[in-house]
Amino acid sequence: MTLNKSRSRLVNDWPSVTTEVFATFGVILAGGLAQRMGGGDKPLREIGGRTMLARVIGRLAPQCECLVLSANGDPSRFASFGLPITADGANHCLGPLAGILAGLDWIAANRPGAQWILSAPGDCPFLPRDLVAQLRQALYAQGAELAVAASQGRSHPAIGLWSVALRDALRQALFVEGLRKVEGWSSRYRVATVEWPTEPFDPFFNANTIDDLDAAQRLAAIDDLA
Repeated sequence: MTLNKSRSRLVNDWPSVTTEVFATFGVILAGGLAQRMGGGDKPLREIGGRTMLARVIGRLAPQCECLVLSANGDPSRFASFGLPITADGANHCLGPLAGILAGLDWIAANRPGAQWILSAPGDCPFLPRDLVAQLRQALYAQGAELAVAASQGRSHPAIGLWSVALRDALRQALFVEGLRKVEGWSSRYRVATVEWPTEPFDPFFNANTIDDLDAAQRLAAIDDLA
């Protein structure tokens, strides 16, 4: 069975989702400074014998048309992953909004006609395998302009679907208005929020500290058996 036929069959499993689900492009945000871990690239930390970035790629690649990595600095440190890499062009760390904008700009330049990107941090190794499908379904059902993930009653604003058509508005907000928080920008639009269950663990767990890495090791053992 070809990949396209496989995708069509999957789409038919969600009657209210159109085939545009698989025209979504993924942007992995890898610009964190990992200050609470002593510095370095968080996504390159290993859990269960694999880097967190490899786990994120493994979750998102089947859901997206292609993936691009948003990261500043020397791109050669990510070369082994074989992904296009784009920097946010900011002189200072402006947070995930700058990474999302860099992803939107890369997609607009390299995939003309693309309408949506999915953003996700490179330190969330257990992302749902139905992330794109569920976000797109909610986007259409609610007539929303953006969609974000949530768990335990808390939204995860850096994990969501963003319209390529809004990239100039985001540029204005980021570089002219000085907006820094993702939720500050998304609150300007109609947002669909999709809640995920947290059993056997929260799929949006992310590693910020050494203790989080220890917890991630235990969760990876569970996840690898699933």
